[in-house]
Amino acid sequence: REHILLARQVGVPSIVVALNKVDMVDDPELLELVELEVRDLLSEYEFPGDDIPVVPLSALKAGECACGKQDCQWCGPVWKLIEACDS
Repeated sequence: REHILLARQVGVPSIVVALNKVDMVDDPELLELVELEVRDLLSEYEFPGDDIPVVPLSALKAGECACGKQDCQWCGPVWKLIEACDS
């Protein structure tokens, strides 16, 4: 919440969300719920919550794997995050 508010206050024009620690969650519905909550928060602070890229990933697992392949379960989302930041 604080990061979104600060981004709004300083005029950040766009945001990409990295939804980290997905390796610690076994229930995909819980991840969906967290994503919806984040999108609602973004909308509450006048960001286009429905249009903002939300990339679920595990930075820990990607770092441990370090293969760097785009089709890797752990490294692939990091590539998606980079692509979202570039667009």
